[in-house]
Amino acid sequence: MARFPLSERWYRWSAAHAVAIDRVEAALLSLICLAVADAGGAAEIVISLGMTVPLAWRRSRTVESGFVIAGFAVLHLLAVDTLMPSSIAVPIALYGFAAYAPRWSSYTALALSIFGATAAGVRYFAFAESGWQGVAVLSAFAVVFVLAVWAFGDLRRVRIQELEGLAERARLLELERAQEAELAALGERTRIAREMHDIVAHSLTVVIAQADGGRYGAAQNPQAAIAALETISSTGRQALTDMRALLSVLREDRPREFSTMPGADDIDCLVAELRRSGLDVVLDLTGKPRELSPGAGLTAYRIVQESLTNVLKHAGPGAQARVELNWREGELELVVTDDGRGGAAALIEASPGGQGVIGMAERANLHGGKLRAGPLAGGGYRVRGQLPYVAP
Repeated sequence: MARFPLSERWYRWSAAHAVAIDRVEAALLSLICLAVADAGGAAEIVISLGMTVPLAWRRSRTVESGFVIAGFAVLHLLAVDTLMPSSIAVPIALYGFAAYAPRWSSYTALALSIFGATAAGVRYFAFAESGWQGVAVLSAFAVVFVLAVWAFGDLRRVRIQELEGLAERARLLELERAQEAELAALGERTRIAREMHDIVAHSLTVVIAQADGGRYGAAQNPQAAIAALETISSTGRQALTDMRALLSVLREDRPREFSTMPGADDIDCLVAELRRSGLDVVLDLTGKPRELSPGAGLTAYRIVQESLTNVLKHAGPGAQARVELNWREGELELVVTDDGRGGAAALIEASPGGQGVIGMAERANLHGGKLRAGPLAGGGYRVRGQLPYVAP
């Protein structure tokens, strides 16, 4: 609090103790006015208390207490021949109307106060020696005083609304930050799930294909079984390394592990690895390779990896696949086709909760590209993706 100016500290303190301040204020004014009105009889005592006691609720029940004060002020004007000290309750109540009450009651109180100030000037100062000019001047002074009190109260209303607006803005910003954090966490979980799907599905497909091939070929060609086991070993090690690097982001108690992120330049190695696994696949490259961003390069690699993995899983025995990388002006076109079982390949569109084509399309869309996939007429399946890049 010490870093705020005195006026700001007073404002904050008074706002925190508003009820206590109002009640102390009402009690002190009631005692003073009661002492002065004691000599005037019971009527003046009742009117004085009726104008000062409601001030205890001038902020908590502004409209009710204000109009009670206005009613007793009218009685004061009609029944009492002299202006009593309790009249000070009128501008205090008017200030409360302007600062804390609804607009309709604020304007109503202002109009009543102007009328009352004018009537009080005529009622209590008509005896002035200066005649009607003096009465007019005093009445005008009273009206100006009423307008000034109302203006100060209205400024307080503006300040309160500004503070409420700032508080609401801070609340909305906090809510927005929480939502952004939740969306970021959701996006990260989705990314991790997609990466895990790509790593696990590809690696297990290769392992299963190699294991089946080694089992059937072991009797006639033991060397082929050894080669299959070597491929299974290298594929498992690479998958384990990738999984450790991926899952390390979820562990806060250990340092993160990092592995090289594959890109478009690694697609030929991927094709060669799958060719060694027994998949009949051909890679065609047209155009001059360009440099992609790390995210777009990883997307290109994952699209080809997922497509060829699906060929292994769904195309059937003896299927042939072709991977085309067409470097065009402003975009890389990726086309993966096979001559497998055609309509049956639509199973790639996924079991519930799978990633498959949906994951590839999401990756492409994330980098401003697009992807289409579906069975071909007469058999086979095709995945076609386009990834834009900034030409040098």
